[in-house]
Amino acid sequence: MAKQKKTAKKEKEAEKMINPSTGTEGSPVEVPETATEESIEKTVKNKLTSLYTLQNIDFKIDRLRSVRGELPLEVQDLEDEIAGLETRLEKFNNEINELETEISNKKISAQESLELIKKYEAQQMNVRNNREYDSLSKEIEYQTLEAQLAEKKMKEFAAEVEAKQELLKVVEEELNERKQDLEAKNAELSDIVAETEKDEAILLKQAENQKNEIEERLLNAYQRIRENARNGLAVVPVERDACGGCFNKIPPQRHLDIRLNKKIIVCEYCGRILIDDVIVETVKEKMGE
Repeated sequence: MAKQKKTAKKEKEAEKMINPSTGTEGSPVEVPETATEESIEKTVKNKLTSLYTLQNIDFKIDRLRSVRGELPLEVQDLEDEIAGLETRLEKFNNEINELETEISNKKISAQESLELIKKYEAQQMNVRNNREYDSLSKEIEYQTLEAQLAEKKMKEFAAEVEAKQELLKVVEEELNERKQDLEAKNAELSDIVAETEKDEAILLKQAENQKNEIEERLLNAYQRIRENARNGLAVVPVERDACGGCFNKIPPQRHLDIRLNKKIIVCEYCGRILIDDVIVETVKEKMGE
């Protein structure tokens, strides 16, 4: 009993998404009182035929694009990786420039200390007492330490520059390899696009023209179902008494309703729009397949 209630609830929700009387979401279509069963069937059948025609065109576009496979994603990944490597190169270059500036500053500082040492040593020759001599000796000692510290820092900075230059070389080699890979992938993608873009442009134009024949709410429902469907199919035929999308069994009464074309029927399991073989053959004949 619980299972029957659950199934009934699913059917109700599915039919609520696309109103059976209209093939659209929301309010029912206004059918004139004089409308016959034949005219209703014709209206619904026309809507289903238009939808299935659009489905076939969209499927062909998907098939053309699938030829490109993962290439567009690979190209995008390579472009992102190259951008990251270029950022690293720029960072290394900036750090090397800063270290070289520090080396130049320390070199100047060491040179100034050496000049002061010479100056103080010359002054020591003319001192008048031990106090002045000791004071100059302390200055000479201090400047000697400053010069030694500057030399030490220069060596440390030089070692850092050397290490960063090695890293820079590795990154540059990697960047060149990635650029070559990107060039090859782009060339491959361009060849594939060149082969398919003409056919794709024709199909896109056909799809746009076909969309103009379908009312907006029904088209929105179709596109929403198509986006949620794993294989991109929103309109599927009944094959061997089962949904052509999810392959779940269709009850005989529901199958009969699909054949009568008095309302739009959706699969209670996957939500796809269901059609019969007559519409499939009509569309194939229309598209020359």
